[in-house]
Amino acid sequence: MSIEFEAKVIEVNPEEIEKKIVKLGGTKVGSVRMKRYVYNINPERRGHWIRLRDDGKQITLTVKKIHNDGISGTEEEEIKVEDFEKTNDLLLLMGFTPTAYQENQRTSFILNNAQLEIDHWPMIPPYLEIEAESKEQVLQVASLLGYKESELTGENTTKIYARYEINLSGIKDLRF
Repeated sequence: MSIEFEAKVIEVNPEEIEKKIVKLGGTKVGSVRMKRYVYNINPERRGHWIRLRDDGKQITLTVKKIHNDGISGTEEEEIKVEDFEKTNDLLLLMGFTPTAYQENQRTSFILNNAQLEIDHWPMIPPYLEIEAESKEQVLQVASLLGYKESELTGENTTKIYARYEINLSGIKDLRF
């Protein structure tokens, strides 16, 4: 599995962040409504899960493993697939049942070779996600935007929802 170097900044103002990114030379890539199914691994393994996601440009099947909430605390293995519903059907045939269907709105940017995403999810404030090739690059881009390492988190979306006393694992269908 590959290490995923990413951090989130919670409760951002999307308009202000977009202006900062562009002023610093970043490029807006676009905005999409994303959809995903989330599955547990059988037999269940702590910190592991499967995600089938359609981001409007490509469909991916990913196995994620969380070691900790740090910038480099998640590993993932991902492949592209051709059809969202057919892949879900295949996973169902293999014994995987989605624990949830989820949607979010994402606006994407590139800044200094890092991917920046402003994510809007139902019921919580928007947040900024910074993903890069290394922890140092994540921290460098965050610093450019005016954020200290202490203001970043590697928490997954489930833990972000928990900050607002919402049990995301108890929501089987999350849509706008």
